[in-house]
Amino acid sequence: MSKHRLLGMSGSLRKDATNRFLIRNAARLYGDADYTEADLDLPLFNADDEAAHGAPESVIRLAGQIAVADAVVISTPEYNKMLSGVLKNALDWVSRMKPHPWDGKPVAVMSAAAGRAGGDRAQTSLVSAMTPFQPRLIIGPEIAVAGSSREFDADGRLTNDRYEAALQTLMEKLRAEVDQG
Repeated sequence: MSKHRLLGMSGSLRKDATNRFLIRNAARLYGDADYTEADLDLPLFNADDEAAHGAPESVIRLAGQIAVADAVVISTPEYNKMLSGVLKNALDWVSRMKPHPWDGKPVAVMSAAAGRAGGDRAQTSLVSAMTPFQPRLIIGPEIAVAGSSREFDADGRLTNDRYEAALQTLMEKLRAEVDQG
């Protein structure tokens, strides 16, 4: 197979968000792949606007990136014990696209948060939000980076060997899923 196409989606729009750092570390550990980072700075979903104007170009671009990716890594912060509104909005928009780009797509989910649980509730809500799309979710090892602002160096690289090892295993499982087809 040719070089894999890996798409990263961060549920935080901040330039130096730890979730952005986490998906970049995932891409590094995934290995040789063409990596693209999705832009989730999308307008809020509004069915009236969609009916009047169609999907915005930014949403069409995101759906296309998902469709052509061999695999997707998604990381969410935890906002009020749930996935971020930014990520939920993106999922809502993409759910409207035909054909459905998530169908059968290998996807690994993870989280990074300031709290001591590392966003595990957000990750659970993300899995629930993804289930209707029928991707091939890679389950475990769970990556929930707690106290995330302390777990990355100035260049955004993970500094905790335990998280690094678990993320390596998750990326190996994701790559194997892509190779299986």
